[in-house]
Amino acid sequence: MNHCTRRRFFSMAAGGAAGVLSLPGLSQALQTAVSPYRRPKLKITDIKWTYVRTHGTPCHVRIYTDQGIYGHGECTDSAQGAGAIIESFKRMFIGQDPLNVEALWERTRTMGIFAGAQAGQYVTALTGMEIALWDLAGKAVGLPIYQLLGGKVRDRIRVYCDSQTLRRDDPKAKDKIAHIAGLGFTACKIDIDDGRDPLRWDRVNWTASNGEIDHMIDKVGFMRELLPRRVDLAVDMHGRYDMTTAKRVAKELEPFKLLFLEEPVPAENVDAMRDVRESCHVPICCGENVFLRHGFRTILEKRAADIIMPDIQKCGGLLEARKIADMAHTYYVPMAPHCVVSPLGTMASCHVCAAIPNFLVLEWHWIENLENWRNFVKEGDVFDKGWIPVSDRPGIGLEMNEEHVRKLQVPGTPWFS
Repeated sequence: MNHCTRRRFFSMAAGGAAGVLSLPGLSQALQTAVSPYRRPKLKITDIKWTYVRTHGTPCHVRIYTDQGIYGHGECTDSAQGAGAIIESFKRMFIGQDPLNVEALWERTRTMGIFAGAQAGQYVTALTGMEIALWDLAGKAVGLPIYQLLGGKVRDRIRVYCDSQTLRRDDPKAKDKIAHIAGLGFTACKIDIDDGRDPLRWDRVNWTASNGEIDHMIDKVGFMRELLPRRVDLAVDMHGRYDMTTAKRVAKELEPFKLLFLEEPVPAENVDAMRDVRESCHVPICCGENVFLRHGFRTILEKRAADIIMPDIQKCGGLLEARKIADMAHTYYVPMAPHCVVSPLGTMASCHVCAAIPNFLVLEWHWIENLENWRNFVKEGDVFDKGWIPVSDRPGIGLEMNEEHVRKLQVPGTPWFS
C-alpha cells in the first residue's frame, strides 16, 4: 500500500512529482479551477436599473464591467426613490474593481453621512448595489455567493407563506388555506390589523376596541383550526397599534403557541417593544424597517425581541445581513428575514440564510401571484414544497426572464438603459 507519509507529503509539496502542492502550483490550480478569467482585474463600466411591479415596486440594478459580465441586484423600494440615488452613486463606482465589495460599500455609506446614509432610501439603494456586486463577484470567480460568505450551514431554506388576511366570512378562505397546506409549507403568516374594521371608532388613534380585538383573535383561531398541526402560524400587526392594544392582543394569543407575533407596536420605540415582550409569552419579532447593524444593536442590547426580521433587500445588503445575524447570534436570537421580492432577490436572501447558524424561516409573499413567480427567472419555479434549495451556480445563480418581466415594468421607468 502506498501510504502518504509526512516526509513524502512535504517532498511532493517542495516540487517533486508534479509539483502541484507547491505554492505556485497550488495557486495556479486554484486560479484555473475557480475562475475562467484567471482572477481578472475587472473595472466597473456602467450601472443601469429599472422598476418592476410585483409586491410594491422593487428596483432592479445591474453593474456592468469591461470583461462582459454583470451583477444583478434587487432592493425593496415601494417609494420609487432608489433609481435616482443609484444614479448619484455612479461617480463612486465607475472605474472601480467590483470585487472590493466591502470597500465600495463602506466608502459609499460614509460619504453619504449628510445625505441620509443612516437608513431609508439611501441605504435601500446601496443595498441593491451591494447585492449586484456579490452576484458579479460570484460570477467572476465561479462560486455561489454563500461560499463567499463563509460556506453553507444548510442546503435548503425553510419558507413561510404570507397568506395575508383570512376571515371566517370569506367564502374562498377554506380553499385558500387548503391550497397553502397543499403546497407543502411548514409555516404561514396572517395579518390581523385592519384599519377598516367596522368596530373601529377612531381612524387616527390606534387603540383597538374590544370588538376589534375579538376580530383579531378570531382570525387566528380560524386559521389555527384549519391548518394542519404540523404547520406553524405567525401573526403580523404591522406596527399599527399602541402599547395598550399590543399587550392585550399578545396575552390573548398565548394559547395558540405562535411561531411569532410581528411588530405589535412600531419598532422605532425599542423600550415599548421590550415592554410588550416582557408582558407575554408569545415570541415577539421585529425589524423589517430597521437598517444596518446600528439599527439592530439597541433592539438586541435591550432584549426587545425574541426574533429579528431584517429585510435583506433594504437593510444594507448581504454581508450586512450576515453581520446582523452574527450580532444576534451572540444573544441567542434567531433571524427570520422579511422578504417580498422576486425570485432573484429571494435567492440572494437564501444565500445569506444558508450561511448563518441562527436562521429560522424566510418570508414568501407570492401566493396571489404564482404565475409571475414561476416565470420571473429562466430557471422556472425555484420553490420546492415549502423550501427553496440554495443555488450552487456562480453568484446568485438565477437569470431574469426578460421576455416575461418586461410586462411587469413600471411605465415611464428605464429598462437597464
